[in-house]
Amino acid sequence: MRSIWNGAISFGLVSIPIKLVNATENHSISFRQIHLADGGRIRYRKVCEIDEQEVSAGEIGKAYEEADGSMIPITDEDLGSLPLPTAKTIEIVAFVPAASIDPLQMDAAYYLSANGVPAAKPYTLLREALKRSQKVALAKYALRGRERLGMLRVVDDVIAMHGLLWPDEIRSPEGVAPETEVTVRDAELDLADALMDTLGEVDMDSLHDDYREAVEELIAAKADGRTLEPAGADDSGGKVIDLIAALESSVRAAKEARGEEPADAPVAEVTSLSGRKKSGGTGAKKKATAATKKKAAAKKPASGRAPAKKTAARSTKKSAGRTGAGTAAKKTTAKADPKPAAKKAAPRKRASA
Repeated sequence: MRSIWNGAISFGLVSIPIKLVNATENHSISFRQIHLADGGRIRYRKVCEIDEQEVSAGEIGKAYEEADGSMIPITDEDLGSLPLPTAKTIEIVAFVPAASIDPLQMDAAYYLSANGVPAAKPYTLLREALKRSQKVALAKYALRGRERLGMLRVVDDVIAMHGLLWPDEIRSPEGVAPETEVTVRDAELDLADALMDTLGEVDMDSLHDDYREAVEELIAAKADGRTLEPAGADDSGGKVIDLIAALESSVRAAKEARGEEPADAPVAEVTSLSGRKKSGGTGAKKKATAATKKKAAAKKPASGRAPAKKTAARSTKKSAGRTGAGTAAKKTTAKADPKPAAKKAAPRKRASA
């Protein structure tokens, strides 16, 4: 890979010579502008607006335009002589947790390669220190005529740098969120969680650009004089009338795609009313018996009556036994000593007289 910038990483008093290499590449298909009448290519020519002459790249410089339209020429030598420590140095200013970096600040990505054999030792030292600390390094550097902010982290055995936007370059999201108050039900959240669990994780290497492949196929067909059949219209962008139904359908489709269950399988089992009656007959009787017992138990403290016939029967037998025993005892006493009984009866007659 061709380096686009040579410099050094400033790590305290340690200087690490490095080369900056692009970590990403653009696979987008580019098109040319043509004249529809004859297919001729349309080209842009750089023309001086004063003498209306076309100029070459070597004759073109840069300048700053003032408010009144006047130009102040700025040369590469002028920019190179600026008193910036980051002109040829990636200056590390802090080590912070990766979670403290807002992904909105992420910009271009680069690989940092050790430049030469002497750079291997300090390069490896910084790489291992970043690994062990589980932190990233914030750094300043100058590239393409401006000072930038960067984040250094370890990717496999290489130190990578992500260009970061300055905090004041991130726009506030004011007015972007929905202004109307919306209530989300627990059932909707549960279905959303189920959809997230069903989709699960994905192998990033399996993702690809379907649109680019379709454009390549279109170009090949045009080159061969073939005509591609138009794709069917996708009406998935319509309005969602029932959010619950849409979530259930999404969960069902995701499970079908993973082969977990057929497409017509319901997301959640729903018991019909008739099914409840058939399966719940015995349970209803049990519930009625339990209710009857509870009512009988509730009446007991108020009336003092026995709540069950068995208890009453037992009480009757006990009282009968006690009565019979008392009568038998009286009969025995009367037979053994009849005279005291006669004495007791006589005073009762006098009293009645």
